[in-house]
Amino acid sequence: MGSIAIAENGILIYQNAIGYSQVNDWAKTRATSNTKYRVGSISKMFTAVMIFQLIEEGKLGLETPLSAYFPQLPNAGKITIAQMLNHRSGLYNFTADSLYAAYMTVLKSQAEMIAIFSRHKSAFEPDEKADYSNTNFALLGYIIEKLTGKSYSEELKKRITSKIGLADTYYGTKTIPAKNEAYSYRYTGQWIPATETDMNIPGGAGAIVSTPSDLIKFIDALFTGKLIGPASLELMKTTRDNFGMGMLAIPFYEIKGYGHTGGIDGFSSLLAYFPKEKLAIAYTANGVRYSTNDVIIGALSIYFNKPFTIPDFKTVVISPADLDKYVGNYSSSQIPLKIAITKNNTALFAQATGQGAFPLEAKGDHKFVYAGITVQFDPVKNSFSLTQGGVTYLYIKIQGINR
Repeated sequence: MGSIAIAENGILIYQNAIGYSQVNDWAKTRATSNTKYRVGSISKMFTAVMIFQLIEEGKLGLETPLSAYFPQLPNAGKITIAQMLNHRSGLYNFTADSLYAAYMTVLKSQAEMIAIFSRHKSAFEPDEKADYSNTNFALLGYIIEKLTGKSYSEELKKRITSKIGLADTYYGTKTIPAKNEAYSYRYTGQWIPATETDMNIPGGAGAIVSTPSDLIKFIDALFTGKLIGPASLELMKTTRDNFGMGMLAIPFYEIKGYGHTGGIDGFSSLLAYFPKEKLAIAYTANGVRYSTNDVIIGALSIYFNKPFTIPDFKTVVISPADLDKYVGNYSSSQIPLKIAITKNNTALFAQATGQGAFPLEAKGDHKFVYAGITVQFDPVKNSFSLTQGGVTYLYIKIQGINR
């Protein structure tokens, strides 16, 4: 369930919405192209733009230390604004904490969030390497507030949305259906409501609500010099260990593109711009059973006349008795996450440590898929291989422990 928009030379050429913005026992509200979605980490691009605006105004520098604003954080004197933008600060990613799920729905003040960030030791020394951390951009959002004396929401409106006419983009609150905001869902044989994060938790790292048509206006304005200067844009685009400053490289075949992905609750999104072709594409989803990335690849393949075959969405039905061979707890020597495989009648589910369960769709020959994840079982060896993002992990069943 989601919405897509494509623009060429700043002009909208295609948009469509599929599914529902609200699903409950008594009614379903169809999504439209005006439905608003939480866009998760695409928010980081907006935060980075405002940081570069402040740099261009002389109020901040890329080498300014974090200690100028939050000296209580680990290594604050050695961490720079540039390193935070580039995910090279070493600050522990607070959403990876096992306690995160316990407080993500609860309103917390900036002081409370700083206390949470401060209790974690650095994951590595500043500039030693790059590792994605939401903590970087939550803090950059707070720095915007400290420098301007205004809330992130006010600065977002002043510096970006009012400036370029984004009527449907803003700092989110609790979901308001009357404002055409979508709830998000997970599929477990039927759509069930996903947990709703309090938006003050992710802040500058992921609190923005928008539509695909607004997102493509934003990225077009960014690349056509309406928000920051060319030198700042070049810094955002330049990748080091796969990370730009608030932006990621998003190539399509030989075509260079830039943008960001997003995920929060049951929402999944992607925004990309291809400068040479002056093409912008955005997809926002509030219920995912098929990889968001594959949706974008399909749309771009059609646009660029690349080979494309409509996917086969047929599901193989397996009897409850035949599913038993897969059920159990599995561990991998490659990553610390254990995965429990369970069943519910003719449906198989996977649940990683500290995460929600997700359904596995049978494709035959012991192969199951879910939203860009492929699980290939080997019942004889009591194992499975999990492939995601081009990386494969081997999982072995923990003998004697089932649920």
